[in-house]
Amino acid sequence: MSGTHPAAPLTVLLGDYPHTRPLRDGTVPVDGVDCRYPESSPLPPAFARMVRELAYDICELPMATYLMARDAGVPVTLLPAVLVGSTHHRSLTRLPGAPELAPGDLAGRRVGVRAYGQTTGLWVRGWLQEEYGVMSSDVTWVTTEDVHVAQYANPPYVERSRADRVGDLLRSGDVSAAVLGPKAIGGQGAGLVPLVADAESAGLAWAERHGTVPANHLLVVRDDVLRTRPDAVLAFFRALRTSIAETAGERDDSPAGRAVAAGWSTSLTNCLEIAGRYAQEQALIGEPVNVAAIEKPTAFLEEERR
Repeated sequence: MSGTHPAAPLTVLLGDYPHTRPLRDGTVPVDGVDCRYPESSPLPPAFARMVRELAYDICELPMATYLMARDAGVPVTLLPAVLVGSTHHRSLTRLPGAPELAPGDLAGRRVGVRAYGQTTGLWVRGWLQEEYGVMSSDVTWVTTEDVHVAQYANPPYVERSRADRVGDLLRSGDVSAAVLGPKAIGGQGAGLVPLVADAESAGLAWAERHGTVPANHLLVVRDDVLRTRPDAVLAFFRALRTSIAETAGERDDSPAGRAVAAGWSTSLTNCLEIAGRYAQEQALIGEPVNVAAIEKPTAFLEEERR
């Protein structure tokens, strides 16, 4: 006697945010699909597992990691969702007791960053070149971790340190400034001073000028899963969109609050175009980013809304 076998669960790696908790705890179900949400704390090791081992069906992934993985031919497709984003002019810091240092003074200096492929670093180096004329190759970037994408080799102006944390590089005097993401700013970066005098206003001006908020974490799906189970991917994406909409009241009108969104939009395409340009300028990727080609495989996710 023949029968149909139930579809395998989708393994979905998501960080713990107000807009993902309803999915993770089942408050917002995924229609007709059994989703499993494995834990990873901290998240970065899971990002490496995704781009090196394809460890999950759907996975949160940093912008820079996604662009580098795509450039390296890793078989993942972007799903149009921003899970984490913010402006990053406050992410370039120095010790409070150190001599004042302007962003334009960094050429020829050493700057700490967790990994050269870290997304916060991508955005910081982008505005450094755009607004202050300091190119990535003008600085020695001192890192405490390797990049997620195994195929990538750091350029010669990147140096690996034995230090455990970026903040330690700054406090030991090994670097003049440090790039620290939003969570690190409140942890190991507590008390550090942004190099940009009015960082919040500068970040808002960047967002206004570019018509987008820098995205840090996006979402990808394995190509084979998208090809063989498009209905399951669509069901998950619908549930994610519902979860984001139903938690809108928990986000404010700050750039971080506005960044969270699901669906293709002018803001998202602008963000990808700018991040792609920055990534190529910084030698994170070799080929220009074609946003239309990125969008095409998931256009069906939006068809029901047209």
